[in-house]
Amino acid sequence: MIKIGFDENGLPDVALTSGGAIAQDDTLTTAIIVSLLTDRRANADDALPTAPRPGPLPPDRRGWCGDALAEIEGDRIGSRLWLLARAKPVEETRLLAIDYAQEAMAWMIEDGLATQIDVSAIWAARGYLLLTVETTLPDGSAYSMQVSVKGASYVI
Repeated sequence: MIKIGFDENGLPDVALTSGGAIAQDDTLTTAIIVSLLTDRRANADDALPTAPRPGPLPPDRRGWCGDALAEIEGDRIGSRLWLLARAKPVEETRLLAIDYAQEAMAWMIEDGLATQIDVSAIWAARGYLLLTVETTLPDGSAYSMQVSVKGASYVI
């Protein structure tokens, strides 16, 4: 898998080797970053955090256009964490974030990259949620990663 790194501004970017080639990632880091920090299309019944568009335009439900070409009907990439952009830092929001993160990474179990994924979340400074992802790999070893999210902002 192509490795996602971070540029000088802390934003995700394709990582390069010292020779300028695209770096490869043999951990679950990139898979977790893509799963959590890209926007999955909102469900029809999801409340959107943005104001309605003016005129006849439909609401922006986001999502990735490649989902339309998925080999498995209804297969989607990303998470619905973006729906919490304007949510208050309350227990209901924390529990929704855990559900959205679990949903976003369920594909790793379905595809055999993991046998179990557990997500926990705590409120950190300034209303950020600190998500801890504990993954059990097929060989029984564990892989852990933390991601801090607040709306469209994040810290790895």
